[in-house]
Amino acid sequence: MATLKESPLRLDGRRLRTVYSQLLQCYGPQHWWPADSAFEVMVGAVLTQNAAWSNVERAIQNLKAIDALDLHQIDRMPPDELAQLIRPAGYFNVKARRLKHLCSFLCAHAGQLQPLSDKALRRAFLSVNGIGPETADDILLYAFERPVFVIDAYTRRIFSRLGMVPTHLAYEALRLAFERALGPDPELFNEYHALIVRHAKEACRKQPDCTVCCLARECDWAVQQHALA
Repeated sequence: MATLKESPLRLDGRRLRTVYSQLLQCYGPQHWWPADSAFEVMVGAVLTQNAAWSNVERAIQNLKAIDALDLHQIDRMPPDELAQLIRPAGYFNVKARRLKHLCSFLCAHAGQLQPLSDKALRRAFLSVNGIGPETADDILLYAFERPVFVIDAYTRRIFSRLGMVPTHLAYEALRLAFERALGPDPELFNEYHALIVRHAKEACRKQPDCTVCCLARECDWAVQQHALA
């Protein structure tokens, strides 16, 4: 018996832009991603997996201190030496291997990546051991300035509480829903993702503080909690 294909999620683009405007008015431009080069963005995207950004900064600073934040230097560096340099970012042995895989990939495809289409470029990075959808999308958006909307736990938390997305929707379905609703706009996606991260840390935490939330009036979760109080 044939199964019915699930309809794609359709988000209200106007409401998404209203949320963006409210966040921007509340927090201002975030100037994200903090990096001096596209390669530093890529290194940071790997190091930030399951890590606080403050710890990622410490790891990157260790690399910079010995002039090792360089594609070819990391590619040639022994894994155990690299692991010690990036220790502050956590899971340092795993991340050292992932950085080595990334650097080998970049060296092997030097000059071949920029001309690729968005889809082809995304597929290429997803083929690298240790690069999952969120990390690949960080790289595409912030290092290559491609119109790819990054989905993370903060995005799910905020927009599920707003009543706009199901809690457990698959990554790809959610990413495509945001991209369809907003249209291809890397500058918007860049700022929006940064604002989502800021808001999740300032107000919409695991235990949210709705008293300081600029979205509280439109938030299903906040309205429900207020009604129960």
